[in-house]
Amino acid sequence: MGISLSEFWGNNYYKHPSLTNEMIQFAQESFDIKLPALLIDLLKIQNGGYTQGFVFPMNRRTSWSANHVPFDSLSGIVTDPSIKTAQNILDTEYMIKEWDLPEKQVLLTGDGHWWITLDYRNGVNPTVCWIDVDSEEDIELAASFEDFFNGLVPESEFEL
Repeated sequence: MGISLSEFWGNNYYKHPSLTNEMIQFAQESFDIKLPALLIDLLKIQNGGYTQGFVFPMNRRTSWSANHVPFDSLSGIVTDPSIKTAQNILDTEYMIKEWDLPEKQVLLTGDGHWWITLDYRNGVNPTVCWIDVDSEEDIELAASFEDFFNGLVPESEFEL
């Protein structure tokens, strides 16, 4: 693992509450999936927000760049509707419809035009995908969330 869990998080801009077992259970039941253990471990430290600024290196061009995709935020699990946030995986169903995304995704980060997702289309163990709506890219980044996390590097390693 290149990045330690304690060095991952930056700002909790939307002031998400601490993650509870009830929130995890609610999300998993809502999506009818099991979230990766490492993702839950990260969200227990900070329930979503901005990261310290990472990228995932690529050996192929995407709409983002020739050699990487961004990972500067990670959505949390926010069950309280009074908390207004742009970083909530529970917005996935709405966003899939709004942006005409493939089914069986859990949106980890994105801006509407592009997303990094947990992709459950091939079964119970999700891959991590890059989906760009405008350029119709649907690219597997990693075979698992753990592989994705272990591949992250500080954005300072790339000229942005």
